[in-house]
Amino acid sequence: MATKYSKATQEKVHEEMHEMKEGKLKSGRSGKKVTDPKQAIAIGLSEARKEGKKVPPKKEASKKSTATKKTAAKKTAAKKSTAKKSAAPKKATSKK
Repeated sequence: MATKYSKATQEKVHEEMHEMKEGKLKSGRSGKKVTDPKQAIAIGLSEARKEGKKVPPKKEASKKSTATKKTAAKKTAAKKSTAKKSAAPKKATSKK
């Protein structure tokens, strides 16, 4: 079974983790100090991708989540419309 990541990629992630533990790793645009190990791994993988190392492509979770949100919204809208039809106001009959 082939490995997902090359040795160079593994080394890059290792370096980023080491920098994070030393307190030297900064995030991209904001320049804030990185304290989360998952973020350090993501930075290492991103830099390895830029260098052309063997790294699987990014997951496209945002497309899947928006698709499921849309279908869920359609289902709830259908339930609401049927509920409104059945709960029609009844005229009150008064005895005189």
